[in-house]
Amino acid sequence: MYNIKEWRHVFKIDPNKEISDEQLEKVCDSGTDAILVGGTDGVTLENTLDILARVRRFSVPCVLEISNLDSITPGFDFYFVPTVLNSSDPKWITGLHKEAVKEYGDFINWDEMFVEGYCMLNPDSKAFQETNSESVSDEDVLAYAMMVENMLKLPIFYMEYSGMYGDSNLVGQVSRKLQNTLLFYGGGIHQAEQAKEMAELADVVIVGNIVYDDLKAALHTVQAVKETKKK
Repeated sequence: MYNIKEWRHVFKIDPNKEISDEQLEKVCDSGTDAILVGGTDGVTLENTLDILARVRRFSVPCVLEISNLDSITPGFDFYFVPTVLNSSDPKWITGLHKEAVKEYGDFINWDEMFVEGYCMLNPDSKAFQETNSESVSDEDVLAYAMMVENMLKLPIFYMEYSGMYGDSNLVGQVSRKLQNTLLFYGGGIHQAEQAKEMAELADVVIVGNIVYDDLKAALHTVQAVKETKKK
């Protein structure tokens, strides 16, 4: 069985974006620790199943990050469930989660499910706006991190900059607050050096958009992260 506590690098694949079989093969065979399937909009059961079937040809773990109820399907190794801590809409904190459990609760393998305490940090991103998130101060982010670990006891705290390269100083401060909860970082990584910088601070570095913009640069992030020890 895969152990997410051993992961360092993850590629995020958006079912609503085009990627060729050749490109996907390079991503899956890159040495990344997992493929995270998810996106903000246009995620359907059909395109989710398509990506699942294509990734399943390779040995890399495949994870569904659930963004809507319609795209939930069996067959993934793990299911990551975001709860958006700085959303002003209860739907994104516990609302959709309750509806999912009402519908699928009797069939869920809870050992395969991990709840991510999400903090949306790029006000200009689609994800921030879609989830009705509110801008937060550094002190707010640190408080959320401590809540996730000590009050909510969640396995993952996700700093999501969604297209914008984040504040490494803040990521480092959050990292020092967490002892048991894993720190995931995602957003704006366009080159290996950025991946390396965040790998020194976060437990897991998520690389997404660059897969579609510059695949060669994306592939270089794998080795950069794997060769970097977290401080």
